[in-house]
Amino acid sequence: MREKLLSNEQTGFEDIKENYARICENIERAMSRAGRSDKVRLMAVTKTVSPERINFASGLGIDLLGENRVQEFLDKRESYLPTEIHFIGSLQTNKVKYIIDKVSMIHSVDSMRLAEEIDRRAAKHGLVMDILTEINIGGEDSKSGIPPQEVRDFCARLGTLRNVRLRGLMTIPPPSCGEERFAQMRGLFEDIKSGANLADAACFDTLSMGMSGDYEAAIKHGATIIRIGSGLFGYRRPAR
Repeated sequence: MREKLLSNEQTGFEDIKENYARICENIERAMSRAGRSDKVRLMAVTKTVSPERINFASGLGIDLLGENRVQEFLDKRESYLPTEIHFIGSLQTNKVKYIIDKVSMIHSVDSMRLAEEIDRRAAKHGLVMDILTEINIGGEDSKSGIPPQEVRDFCARLGTLRNVRLRGLMTIPPPSCGEERFAQMRGLFEDIKSGANLADAACFDTLSMGMSGDYEAAIKHGATIIRIGSGLFGYRRPAR
């Protein structure tokens, strides 16, 4: 089916193909400049994007999708090609039950209350859910996330939960000072990974940061997952 998607010239989705090629080139160049030989995963952020365009992107080789809204995800997921899906949006505790067995990682854990609910729901399904701690690296009132000065203690508390596995950190920095904040995130990530209070340092390997406008700077500072929406799919219609 993937080959059919790629060969169908009537899809009208050639913009995605061109954008994807450009993004891959930019990733390769940013990795080279940073002297990195590890891997950066490109996540396609699917908010307000049709399943047809998402599947075309999957057919190009993108193997990771990022979902922002629970109901939109539930409405579209049956139409997707098989691929890995992470939840990256703000998540209310009463919505955890709807996605717990449908995603492989949750990026937006910003409270113990949410972490405990994920742990409880994962246990019911016999799962261990991979999670990231969301960091409010810019101290913005409009954004959720753990303040940087509280992250070490928060991550240590997560280690008491049996059905979640802390894989790393996620952030959305203020647009005006992204590179400075990316560097701060890199330092925070390395500090926590080397800390004695981390339950499983070997699994702490994910730094999710960088979006369409700043992913090259994020790669420079160690991002392992970049989250690309409009840069891949083009302008997205406002959600209703």
